[in-house]
Amino acid sequence: MSYSASREPTSSAAPSTDAWIERDAAAVWHPFTQHSTWVADEPTLVASAEGPWLIDLDGNRYLDGVSSLWVTTVGHCHPDINAAVKEQLDTLDHSTFLGTTHRPGIELAEALIDIAPQGEGPQLTKVFYAGDGSSAMEVALKMSYQYSTQTGHSRPKFVRLTSAYHGDTLGAVSAGGIDLFHQTYRPLLLQTIAAPSPGERHEGIDQDDHVAACTEELGRIMAEHGSEVCAIVLEPLMQGAAGMLNYPASYLQAARRLATEHGALLVCDEVATGIGRTGRMWSVEHAGIVPDLLACGKGITGGYLPLSAVLAAQHVWEGFLADGSTTPRTFFHGHTYTANPLCCAAALANLRIMREQDVVGQAAALGERLGELLAPLRDHPGVKEIRRHGTMIGVEVVDRGPRTGFEVCQAVRGHGVWLRPLGNTVIVMPPLNLGEDETELLAGALIKGIDEVLT
Repeated sequence: MSYSASREPTSSAAPSTDAWIERDAAAVWHPFTQHSTWVADEPTLVASAEGPWLIDLDGNRYLDGVSSLWVTTVGHCHPDINAAVKEQLDTLDHSTFLGTTHRPGIELAEALIDIAPQGEGPQLTKVFYAGDGSSAMEVALKMSYQYSTQTGHSRPKFVRLTSAYHGDTLGAVSAGGIDLFHQTYRPLLLQTIAAPSPGERHEGIDQDDHVAACTEELGRIMAEHGSEVCAIVLEPLMQGAAGMLNYPASYLQAARRLATEHGALLVCDEVATGIGRTGRMWSVEHAGIVPDLLACGKGITGGYLPLSAVLAAQHVWEGFLADGSTTPRTFFHGHTYTANPLCCAAALANLRIMREQDVVGQAAALGERLGELLAPLRDHPGVKEIRRHGTMIGVEVVDRGPRTGFEVCQAVRGHGVWLRPLGNTVIVMPPLNLGEDETELLAGALIKGIDEVLT
């Protein structure tokens, strides 16, 4: 690439980038990747990272404009998180959470409960650990159905939004609604009822009218099927993988009321939106509501290690306690590395940094600043729409072919910023504590990239 600021020396004896990519192509199967074009697309070989920067094998530095798939909160290789993981590694590497417990797992659960959202709805009082966003949603879905069977009435259906994405395990795919990702697996999936997404855009239809119609339709679905529905499942206020489709708090508030009215649980997927991404610790806080089950992941460890969790309301927890009947109420779910101490130590250090440095407040200001810097794109002939919720930003560009978004990201990389598209929507989601100079670089590189490809 043409960008070569702050190059670091590389050994002449070390394998070249091309040699490593050849080895990769011979041995590796990457996620969400069409390998017929993998090598030709000039993949970046990341050799190291620091702060908001990714550094490739040739010493080129790229601003990590998508937080390494939306996970990096306070930058790469943060000394405090490094120290916490190293200290934990010298004490306890791993111990099963089946029949034993440990301090990092207990302390992290307490920390998550302390920062749980407050508002209309139940208090979240228990934490169940999982490994990634998909597995957290798998936990929430299984909990929802089992809870319904143990509280008097089996409810086998879930209400999901069109354009939804909740992960790639089969339960999570069941609650998803992006045909490109999910259609192949439909014959294998759980019973769901698709509610129209309030975030979708339809040409010629006023967005406020669309949201009102979606709210009315959700009410109709629950009136007709509510007794069969164990949970309403949604991403609160921003559907990320659909291309950053945002919608107003009024819909989320209606979902909370309808779930309560019909005896269903409200499951909110905060894997992407949580941990400060929206300028609040949780996206549901913008609507003043609390779900019955809240799934979180991605940024929980600051991008260091795979960890996710489900925060559960007290009444859900109590539905799994033995009542003297012959029906086993135990939640038979878990994995080998549940609550791994290293992951928990990283998460505790990340949450402590966020609290002490008001990273959530920084994220709120960062989102506003990016909104200001990207505002000129609203009148750009190559841009259809800019959608933003805090630091979660999608810039939808004019469709000039199936790879237009990718071509924009390649152009942006030439200006020292690494971005990744979702179709023809370019995603911007940087570390939450990004500095002003880096923020201007990010916005400027995106504008230049769009100019180069679409002007």
